[in-house]
Amino acid sequence: MTSQLNRRQFLEATAATGLGLGAGGYLARAAGANERIVLAVMGTNGRGIDLAKGFSRQPGTQVAFICDVDSRAIAKGIKAANGSQREEPAGVGDFRKILDDKSVDALVIAAPDHWHAPATILACSAGKHVYVEKPCCHNPREGDWMIQAARKNNRVVQMGNQRRSFEKFIEGMQQIREGAIGRAYYARCGYNNSRKSIGTGKKAQIPTWLNFDLWQGPAPRRDFHDNLVHYNWHWFWHWGTGELGNNGIHSIDVCRWGLGVTFPTRVTSSGGRYHFQDDQQTPDTHIVSFEFEDRKAIMWECRSCNAYKMDAISFHGDQGSLVMNEGGYTLFDLKGKEVKKITGPGSEASHFQNFLDCIRSGRRPNADIEDGFQSTLLCHLGNIAHRTGRTLKCDPKTGYILDDKDAMALWGRDYEKGWEPRV
Repeated sequence: MTSQLNRRQFLEATAATGLGLGAGGYLARAAGANERIVLAVMGTNGRGIDLAKGFSRQPGTQVAFICDVDSRAIAKGIKAANGSQREEPAGVGDFRKILDDKSVDALVIAAPDHWHAPATILACSAGKHVYVEKPCCHNPREGDWMIQAARKNNRVVQMGNQRRSFEKFIEGMQQIREGAIGRAYYARCGYNNSRKSIGTGKKAQIPTWLNFDLWQGPAPRRDFHDNLVHYNWHWFWHWGTGELGNNGIHSIDVCRWGLGVTFPTRVTSSGGRYHFQDDQQTPDTHIVSFEFEDRKAIMWECRSCNAYKMDAISFHGDQGSLVMNEGGYTLFDLKGKEVKKITGPGSEASHFQNFLDCIRSGRRPNADIEDGFQSTLLCHLGNIAHRTGRTLKCDPKTGYILDDKDAMALWGRDYEKGWEPRV
């Protein structure tokens, strides 16, 4: 990020895009295909526990470090990895300490959203491959930087949208491609939950087990409040991306995948914080629509404080529909009659293995950072439309917002002095 981090790689700014191998893939790992891949996991207060456990179970893999700013979470991460490997991981409070360790091949990032891009850029510049949880970045500008960092340093960077590696999802997408529902033009998806109020927080003393300064890292400093960690940060724009970035990314990515679309032409949003009156800044009730060239559209609906069952991901074409869920997919004709049903749940282990295989082979992963950012950008655009209160017109070639300075002001963010990312 800066000289304060003593990382020489970040002192030289570059406009590099697509350097190195071109469209084909990455430099293959110098070691043999069967050599053990060594990982460090960053952030083990939530999703990182599953990642530490999941990666430690993969053949030829060792989780060597558990990194967290919460001393209690380090112990949880070590315990999760210990169940599947002989060697106990070392606990590290600051992930930057492992970047110069040449034995570490890859960093797995499950820290809060505002850390995803800065940590990825640091890791790539240190020669590490990266598995980064969704959403891949806190704001659109960071996504561009992540792609540049991956390409400049020839690193494999995979986003954690694991459905990209599920066998039945891949098969379902192929069915759409082959015309099973004719010309697919519309997809809809959503998310529901029964989340509780986060209340009204009060300024509080920082817990002894938390390095709050490092937790904030690249984000400009804010006071510690008692309703912030370790999950409620999702609902503050300063650190999180709301339910759209938290969970919407999964199903929106599948919709974009199935329709074969990239950047939208128009984004509209409606909704708000309807269920509770508290500190939450992001909407709990949210409807976002994305329109694309070639007469295609995606709609996402969120009810995060009402658990009434949400519809599965559905695709609609001029010859029928395909409904996708975790257990497989079902095809319907234009009259709604079921014509084919395929069952078989996916395993996220396949996504982990795809990442590891690509490190060994030099291929691009199923959820390469460029593709992951294209889906993440839709979530950011939906949030920007919500925050500005108006429809966004976008360039279908770049995704940039057109003719709206206020909206484009949310394309990036300010950083704490000394923490500005540099590719």
